[in-house]
Amino acid sequence: MTIAITDVVLRDAHQSLFATRLRLDDMLPIAAALDDVGYGSLECWGGATFDACIRFLGEDPWLRLRELKKAMPKTPLQMLLRGQNLLGYRHYADDVVERFVERAVKNGMDVFRVFDAMNDPRNMKAALQAVRSHGAHAQGSLSYTTSPAHTLQTWLDLTEQLLETGVDSIAIKDMSGILTPMAAYELVSEIKKRFEVRLHLHCHATTGMAEMALLKAIEAGVDGVDTAISSMSATYGHPATEALVATLAGTEHDTGLDILKLESIAAYFREVRKKYHAFEGQLKGYDSRILVAQVPGGMLTNLEGQLKQQNAADRLDQVLAEI
Repeated sequence: MTIAITDVVLRDAHQSLFATRLRLDDMLPIAAALDDVGYGSLECWGGATFDACIRFLGEDPWLRLRELKKAMPKTPLQMLLRGQNLLGYRHYADDVVERFVERAVKNGMDVFRVFDAMNDPRNMKAALQAVRSHGAHAQGSLSYTTSPAHTLQTWLDLTEQLLETGVDSIAIKDMSGILTPMAAYELVSEIKKRFEVRLHLHCHATTGMAEMALLKAIEAGVDGVDTAISSMSATYGHPATEALVATLAGTEHDTGLDILKLESIAAYFREVRKKYHAFEGQLKGYDSRILVAQVPGGMLTNLEGQLKQQNAADRLDQVLAEI
Protein backbone atom coordinates (compact mmCIF):
# COMPACT_ATOMS: atom_id res chain seq x y z
CA MET A 1 0.00 0.00 0.00
CA THR A 2 1.38 3.39 -1.03
CA ILE A 3 1.75 5.81 1.89
CA ALA A 4 0.30 9.29 1.39
CA ILE A 5 2.58 12.11 2.53
CA THR A 6 1.29 15.37 3.97
CA ASP A 7 4.06 17.95 4.12
CA VAL A 8 3.54 20.51 6.90
CA VAL A 9 6.28 22.94 5.81
CA LEU A 10 3.86 25.82 5.22
CA ARG A 11 2.12 25.54 8.61
CA ASP A 12 3.20 23.35 11.51
CA ALA A 13 6.87 23.24 10.55
CA HIS A 14 7.44 26.97 10.95
CA GLN A 15 4.96 27.19 13.83
CA SER A 16 7.14 24.68 15.66
CA LEU A 17 10.58 25.88 14.55
CA PHE A 18 10.26 29.65 14.55
CA ALA A 19 7.00 30.69 16.18
CA THR A 20 4.74 30.78 13.09
CA ARG A 21 6.57 33.67 11.45
CA LEU A 22 6.95 32.41 7.85
CA ARG A 23 5.58 35.06 5.50
CA LEU A 24 3.53 34.55 2.37
CA ASP A 25 6.27 36.26 0.36
CA ASP A 26 8.58 33.38 1.29
CA MET A 27 5.97 30.73 0.44
CA LEU A 28 4.90 31.80 -3.03
CA PRO A 29 8.30 31.47 -4.80
CA ILE A 30 8.43 27.75 -3.96
CA ALA A 31 4.71 27.02 -4.31
CA ALA A 32 4.87 25.69 -7.88
CA ALA A 33 7.64 23.26 -6.92
CA LEU A 34 5.64 22.04 -3.92
CA ASP A 35 2.57 21.60 -6.11
CA ASP A 36 4.57 19.46 -8.53
CA VAL A 37 5.75 16.90 -5.94
CA GLY A 38 2.57 14.85 -5.69
CA TYR A 39 1.86 15.13 -1.97
CA GLY A 40 -1.34 13.70 -0.59
CA SER A 41 -1.93 17.18 0.81
CA LEU A 42 -0.04 20.27 1.93
CA GLU A 43 -0.79 21.74 5.35
CA CYS A 44 -0.66 25.50 4.93
CA TRP A 45 -3.30 27.17 7.11
CA GLY A 46 -4.97 27.07 10.50
CA GLY A 47 -3.36 26.36 13.85
CA ALA A 48 -1.59 29.51 15.00
CA THR A 49 -1.10 30.93 11.48
CA PHE A 50 -4.37 32.86 11.46
CA ASP A 51 -3.47 34.63 14.71
CA ALA A 52 0.16 35.18 13.67
CA CYS A 53 -0.85 36.74 10.34
CA ILE A 54 -2.91 39.36 12.13
CA ARG A 55 -0.94 39.82 15.36
CA PHE A 56 2.65 39.72 14.10
CA LEU A 57 2.91 39.73 10.31
CA GLY A 58 0.38 42.32 9.18
CA GLU A 59 -1.02 39.84 6.66
CA ASP A 60 -4.58 38.93 5.71
CA PRO A 61 -4.93 35.18 6.43
CA TRP A 62 -7.75 34.87 3.91
CA LEU A 63 -5.61 36.44 1.21
CA ARG A 64 -2.85 33.97 2.13
CA LEU A 65 -5.22 31.06 1.55
CA ARG A 66 -6.45 32.40 -1.78
CA GLU A 67 -2.93 33.08 -3.03
CA LEU A 68 -1.69 29.64 -2.02
CA LYS A 69 -4.64 27.95 -3.72
CA LYS A 70 -3.98 29.94 -6.87
CA ALA A 71 -0.29 28.96 -6.77
CA MET A 72 -0.91 25.27 -5.93
CA PRO A 73 -4.07 24.19 -7.78
CA LYS A 74 -3.15 20.49 -8.11
CA THR A 75 -2.45 19.62 -4.47
CA PRO A 76 -5.18 19.43 -1.80
CA LEU A 77 -4.61 22.17 0.77
CA GLN A 78 -5.02 21.22 4.42
CA MET A 79 -5.63 23.16 7.61
CA LEU A 80 -5.77 22.52 11.35
CA LEU A 81 -9.06 23.59 12.96
CA ARG A 82 -9.64 23.70 16.72
CA GLY A 83 -13.18 22.37 16.56
CA GLN A 84 -15.68 24.65 18.27
CA ASN A 85 -12.84 27.13 18.94
CA LEU A 86 -12.17 27.51 15.19
CA LEU A 87 -8.86 29.44 15.15
CA GLY A 88 -9.54 31.45 18.29
CA TYR A 89 -9.33 30.89 22.02
CA ARG A 90 -12.96 30.38 23.03
CA HIS A 91 -15.99 28.46 21.84
CA TYR A 92 -18.02 29.97 19.01
CA ALA A 93 -21.68 29.41 18.19
CA ASP A 94 -22.56 26.66 15.74
CA ASP A 95 -23.68 29.12 13.07
CA VAL A 96 -20.32 30.91 13.30
CA VAL A 97 -18.52 27.58 12.93
CA GLU A 98 -20.64 26.70 9.90
CA ARG A 99 -20.06 30.09 8.27
CA PHE A 100 -16.31 29.98 8.90
CA VAL A 101 -16.01 26.55 7.32
CA GLU A 102 -18.12 27.66 4.36
CA ARG A 103 -15.83 30.64 3.73
CA ALA A 104 -12.69 28.53 4.15
CA VAL A 105 -13.91 26.07 1.52
CA LYS A 106 -14.90 28.94 -0.76
CA ASN A 107 -11.41 30.45 -0.44
CA GLY A 108 -9.66 27.20 -1.33
CA MET A 109 -9.41 24.82 1.64
CA ASP A 110 -9.78 21.11 0.83
CA VAL A 111 -8.90 19.09 3.96
CA PHE A 112 -9.88 20.07 7.51
CA ARG A 113 -8.09 18.33 10.36
CA VAL A 114 -10.44 19.00 13.26
CA PHE A 115 -9.28 18.45 16.83
CA ASP A 116 -10.27 19.23 20.39
CA ALA A 117 -7.61 19.46 23.08
CA MET A 118 -9.94 17.73 25.54
CA ASN A 119 -10.74 14.93 23.07
CA ASP A 120 -14.44 15.72 23.47
CA PRO A 121 -16.23 14.70 20.26
CA ARG A 122 -19.02 17.17 21.04
CA ASN A 123 -16.52 19.98 20.45
CA MET A 124 -15.65 18.58 17.02
CA LYS A 125 -19.15 17.69 15.83
CA ALA A 126 -20.33 21.04 14.42
CA ALA A 127 -17.09 21.64 12.53
CA LEU A 128 -16.92 18.12 11.09
CA GLN A 129 -20.53 18.26 9.96
CA ALA A 130 -20.01 21.69 8.39
CA VAL A 131 -16.95 20.47 6.50
CA ARG A 132 -18.82 17.52 5.02
CA SER A 133 -21.87 19.61 4.18
CA HIS A 134 -19.67 21.89 2.07
CA GLY A 135 -18.03 19.02 0.21
CA ALA A 136 -14.57 19.14 1.80
CA HIS A 137 -12.62 16.35 3.51
CA ALA A 138 -13.42 16.06 7.23
CA GLN A 139 -10.61 14.52 9.27
CA GLY A 140 -11.34 13.92 12.94
CA SER A 141 -8.48 13.73 15.43
CA LEU A 142 -7.29 11.74 18.40
CA SER A 143 -5.11 14.18 20.37
CA TYR A 144 -2.69 11.63 21.76
CA THR A 145 -1.59 11.84 25.36
CA THR A 146 -0.64 9.49 28.17
CA SER A 147 -2.18 9.26 31.63
CA PRO A 148 -3.88 6.64 33.79
CA ALA A 149 -7.15 7.72 32.16
CA HIS A 150 -5.92 7.33 28.58
CA THR A 151 -5.95 3.65 27.70
CA LEU A 152 -6.17 1.88 24.36
CA GLN A 153 -9.91 1.61 24.93
CA THR A 154 -10.10 5.41 25.31
CA TRP A 155 -8.82 5.84 21.76
CA LEU A 156 -11.01 3.08 20.35
CA ASP A 157 -14.09 4.65 21.94
CA LEU A 158 -13.21 8.09 20.57
CA THR A 159 -12.63 6.61 17.11
CA GLU A 160 -16.09 5.05 17.23
CA GLN A 161 -17.67 8.33 18.33
CA LEU A 162 -15.98 10.24 15.51
CA LEU A 163 -17.16 7.69 12.97
CA GLU A 164 -20.71 8.05 14.30
CA THR A 165 -20.42 11.84 13.91
CA GLY A 166 -19.24 11.39 10.33
CA VAL A 167 -15.64 11.72 9.15
CA ASP A 168 -13.71 10.94 5.98
CA SER A 169 -10.56 9.98 7.87
CA ILE A 170 -9.01 10.11 11.34
CA ALA A 171 -5.65 11.51 12.41
CA ILE A 172 -3.67 10.31 15.40
CA LYS A 173 -2.22 13.64 16.49
CA ASP A 174 0.95 13.15 18.54
CA MET A 175 1.62 16.85 19.00
CA SER A 176 4.21 16.37 21.76
CA GLY A 177 6.21 13.49 20.29
CA ILE A 178 5.35 11.11 23.13
CA LEU A 179 3.89 8.26 21.07
CA THR A 180 6.31 5.36 21.43
CA PRO A 181 6.91 3.11 18.40
CA MET A 182 5.32 0.11 20.09
CA ALA A 183 2.29 2.13 21.18
CA ALA A 184 1.95 3.43 17.61
CA TYR A 185 1.93 -0.11 16.25
CA GLU A 186 -0.65 -1.27 18.78
CA LEU A 187 -2.93 1.74 18.34
CA VAL A 188 -2.94 1.65 14.54
CA SER A 189 -3.34 -2.13 14.48
CA GLU A 190 -6.31 -2.11 16.84
CA ILE A 191 -8.11 0.75 15.09
CA LYS A 192 -7.61 -0.90 11.70
CA LYS A 193 -8.78 -4.25 13.08
CA ARG A 194 -12.04 -2.81 14.41
CA PHE A 195 -12.97 -0.04 11.99
CA GLU A 196 -12.93 0.65 8.27
CA VAL A 197 -11.41 4.12 8.25
CA ARG A 198 -8.54 5.90 6.55
CA LEU A 199 -5.93 6.59 9.24
CA HIS A 200 -3.23 9.26 9.32
CA LEU A 201 -0.38 9.83 11.81
CA HIS A 202 1.13 13.15 12.86
CA CYS A 203 4.20 13.10 15.14
CA HIS A 204 6.62 15.70 16.44
CA ALA A 205 10.34 14.95 16.58
CA THR A 206 10.91 16.60 19.97
CA THR A 207 11.72 13.47 21.97
CA GLY A 208 13.48 11.47 19.25
CA MET A 209 10.81 8.80 18.70
CA ALA A 210 8.86 10.20 15.75
CA GLU A 211 10.64 8.43 12.87
CA MET A 212 10.39 5.09 14.66
CA ALA A 213 6.72 5.69 15.46
CA LEU A 214 5.95 6.49 11.82
CA LEU A 215 7.67 3.34 10.61
CA LYS A 216 5.89 1.08 13.10
CA ALA A 217 2.57 2.72 12.22
CA ILE A 218 3.24 2.07 8.54
CA GLU A 219 3.95 -1.57 9.34
CA ALA A 220 0.63 -1.67 11.21
CA GLY A 221 -1.35 -0.32 8.25
CA VAL A 222 -1.57 3.46 8.60
CA ASP A 223 -2.61 5.14 5.33
CA GLY A 224 -0.76 8.45 5.54
CA VAL A 225 1.77 10.36 7.62
CA ASP A 226 2.91 13.94 8.18
CA THR A 227 6.48 15.02 7.45
CA ALA A 228 8.36 18.26 6.80
CA ILE A 229 10.95 19.00 4.14
CA SER A 230 14.38 18.25 5.67
CA SER A 231 15.60 21.84 6.05
CA MET A 232 12.42 22.57 8.03
CA SER A 233 12.33 19.38 10.10
CA ALA A 234 13.43 17.92 13.46
CA THR A 235 13.87 19.48 16.94
CA TYR A 236 10.41 20.82 17.88
CA GLY A 237 9.18 19.99 14.37
CA HIS A 238 8.64 16.79 12.42
CA PRO A 239 10.40 13.89 10.70
CA ALA A 240 12.08 14.78 7.41
CA THR A 241 10.14 14.05 4.23
CA GLU A 242 13.17 12.90 2.25
CA ALA A 243 14.27 10.44 4.94
CA LEU A 244 10.92 8.68 4.92
CA VAL A 245 10.72 8.71 1.12
CA ALA A 246 14.16 7.06 0.95
CA THR A 247 13.26 4.57 3.69
CA LEU A 248 10.14 3.38 1.86
CA ALA A 249 11.55 3.48 -1.68
CA GLY A 250 11.27 0.14 -3.45
CA THR A 251 8.98 -1.35 -0.81
CA GLU A 252 5.25 -2.02 -0.90
CA HIS A 253 4.85 1.33 0.87
CA ASP A 254 6.82 3.37 -1.68
CA THR A 255 5.53 6.96 -1.62
CA GLY A 256 6.22 7.51 -5.30
CA LEU A 257 7.76 10.91 -4.56
CA ASP A 258 10.85 12.10 -6.45
CA ILE A 259 13.65 12.80 -4.00
CA LEU A 260 15.39 15.13 -6.47
CA LYS A 261 12.33 17.41 -6.50
CA LEU A 262 12.37 17.35 -2.71
CA GLU A 263 16.05 18.26 -2.62
CA SER A 264 15.47 21.48 -4.56
CA ILE A 265 12.69 22.45 -2.16
CA ALA A 266 14.94 21.72 0.81
CA ALA A 267 17.65 23.94 -0.68
CA TYR A 268 15.17 26.81 -0.98
CA PHE A 269 14.03 26.59 2.64
CA ARG A 270 17.60 26.19 3.86
CA GLU A 271 18.21 29.77 2.72
CA VAL A 272 14.80 31.17 3.68
CA ARG A 273 15.08 29.84 7.23
CA LYS A 274 18.09 32.07 7.88
CA LYS A 275 15.79 35.11 7.81
CA TYR A 276 13.91 33.83 10.85
CA HIS A 277 16.87 33.00 13.08
CA ALA A 278 15.70 35.40 15.81
CA PHE A 279 12.57 33.30 16.37
CA GLU A 280 14.29 29.89 16.52
CA GLY A 281 13.98 27.79 19.67
CA GLN A 282 16.86 26.70 21.91
CA LEU A 283 16.62 22.98 21.17
CA LYS A 284 19.53 21.53 19.19
CA GLY A 285 18.84 17.81 19.47
CA TYR A 286 16.06 16.03 21.36
CA ASP A 287 14.37 16.97 24.62
CA SER A 288 13.46 14.10 26.95
CA ARG A 289 11.79 16.53 29.38
CA ILE A 290 8.81 16.61 27.03
CA LEU A 291 8.13 12.93 27.77
CA VAL A 292 6.94 14.22 31.15
CA ALA A 293 5.85 17.81 30.42
CA GLN A 294 4.03 16.78 27.19
CA VAL A 295 4.12 20.32 25.74
CA PRO A 296 3.20 20.31 22.02
CA GLY A 297 5.98 21.10 19.58
CA GLY A 298 3.86 23.85 18.06
CA MET A 299 3.80 25.65 21.42
CA LEU A 300 7.45 25.46 22.42
CA THR A 301 9.05 28.17 20.28
CA ASN A 302 6.12 30.44 21.09
CA LEU A 303 6.63 29.70 24.79
CA GLU A 304 10.33 30.47 24.51
CA GLY A 305 9.54 33.72 22.71
CA GLN A 306 7.12 34.79 25.42
CA LEU A 307 9.67 34.03 28.13
CA LYS A 308 12.25 36.08 26.23
CA GLN A 309 9.85 39.04 26.11
CA GLN A 310 9.56 38.83 29.89
CA ASN A 311 13.36 38.65 30.31
CA ALA A 312 12.88 35.13 31.63
CA ALA A 313 14.38 32.98 28.87
CA ASP A 314 16.61 31.28 31.44
CA ARG A 315 13.55 29.95 33.28
CA LEU A 316 12.36 27.49 30.64
CA ASP A 317 13.52 24.54 32.75
CA GLN A 318 11.45 25.78 35.70
CA VAL A 319 8.36 26.25 33.53
CA LEU A 320 8.63 22.74 32.08
CA ALA A 321 9.17 21.30 35.56
CA GLU A 322 6.02 23.03 36.80
CA ILE A 323 3.98 21.78 33.84
